[in-house]
Amino acid sequence: MFLKTGVTPSASGSAYLEITTSGKPGVSGLKLSCSVHGPRSLPRSSPFSPHMVLSTHVKYAPFATKQRRGYLRDPSERDLGIHLETALRGAIIADRWPKSGVDIIISIIEGDQDRESSQSQGDEVWDMMNALSGCITVASAALADAGIDCVDTVAGGVAALVQDAGDDSKPSIVVDPLPSEHERILAACCVAYLPTRDEVTNLWFRGDLPASDMDLYTSLVEQGIQASKNANRVLVECLSETVG
Repeated sequence: MFLKTGVTPSASGSAYLEITTSGKPGVSGLKLSCSVHGPRSLPRSSPFSPHMVLSTHVKYAPFATKQRRGYLRDPSERDLGIHLETALRGAIIADRWPKSGVDIIISIIEGDQDRESSQSQGDEVWDMMNALSGCITVASAALADAGIDCVDTVAGGVAALVQDAGDDSKPSIVVDPLPSEHERILAACCVAYLPTRDEVTNLWFRGDLPASDMDLYTSLVEQGIQASKNANRVLVECLSETVG
């Protein structure tokens, strides 16, 4: 994982994140760029808000995947923006900026992750979870670069229940899954986690698990939190180097 802040001088804060997802030839990694604009005053016509108004915008670049993306946001990109906003709201101290707004804009420069294989298996949603995890981490770095106060550094992590080598094999839990490397993904969760406060600000779960096996749900979330902690270490190290 490579993370760098201050990449867009015109923005209040910015960050760039690059994650190598696989050593397989032809499989690109995840590359994201985030810019933060604000806090700035809301228009006079806007109703009074006792806290900061947060706006998130996530968009794949047209060339980010093998299947060319449109210039208008599709439902999957709007879903990413909604989950990102929820994750960040739990970290930002919003009441310090009454009647102010901040815009967080993320461009997914590369998010292919073997898209052809994913489409053939119907696993596009698993790639979206990895993308959301990266969006949360890079946005957290950009917010810190902008000097926006947060209760903690929030980072994203993904855990999945996968089944390999035939239907008779026992499912196992892996972190940061790549659909092309597994026979089948049964379920996955993306966790936004505040390590110092030991709080989850967003939990996105997809898939099928037996309702009677609550331990499996708990294990999946715990592994997602562990993946988030790993990403947070890189985030804190990057911010420490910037301050230093």
